[in-house]
Amino acid sequence: MSTLTVDDISKSFAGVKAVQGVSFEVGAGQILALIGPNGAGKSTCFNMLNGQLRADTGSVHFDGHDITRETPSQIWRRGVGRTFQIAQTFGSMTVRENVQMVLHSVHRRLAALWRPLSHNYCEEADTLLEAVGMHTQADRACCVLAYGDVKRLELAMALANRPKLLLMDEPTAGMAPKERNELMSLTARLVKERGLSVLFTEHSVDVVFEHADQVVVMSRGKLIAKGVPAEIREDPLVQEVYLGSGAFLETSEIGQ
Repeated sequence: MSTLTVDDISKSFAGVKAVQGVSFEVGAGQILALIGPNGAGKSTCFNMLNGQLRADTGSVHFDGHDITRETPSQIWRRGVGRTFQIAQTFGSMTVRENVQMVLHSVHRRLAALWRPLSHNYCEEADTLLEAVGMHTQADRACCVLAYGDVKRLELAMALANRPKLLLMDEPTAGMAPKERNELMSLTARLVKERGLSVLFTEHSVDVVFEHADQVVVMSRGKLIAKGVPAEIREDPLVQEVYLGSGAFLETSEIGQ
């Protein structure tokens, strides 16, 4: 059963075909990586899935609903969480307060923000922080966190609306190799514990091959390959697109 179905979507900008007829599915409980070299169109494709951009043609279905024309907030309320390449957190707030801010929106109580944040959803926020290993830092200011911890906090915030699908845009960008694998191992654990599906874009091939169940590859706006990591590693066209010739190197990095 598919959580997300992308059917023949396309997008052009001033005559430039950024995405051309791309189709793929994200199965329930599956981690799928969307990769491609610079200018492949994966960021444009990614942004059409949560409503930041609207597809010119084709459709996107999530959990049985056509979300092609819906706004980001409508899609979020259906149960699609998202993290960003540059973490979207409030540096002047504590770790707990960042999560509480999201919970106010989840519970449609933004009008109650005149009261101190500390009065609302403390236990729910702490439960989310514990899930990502950040509960011991709940009272710290976000601005003093190590970057890897900021990404964990952002993940907790993305889980606040209890998503069925998590979209992660370059989740390990700027992180050291150890931090990258720790974050993606945490994500894989949450997939099993919470029954999540995950679609992520990524520039580090080692992360993709280690953690993705399936890989979708784009080049020049088109889908050129999809399959399990071992198949993608050996695919001649994928090798040509990334390296010109030869086999994949695990430590190679893929641009956006």
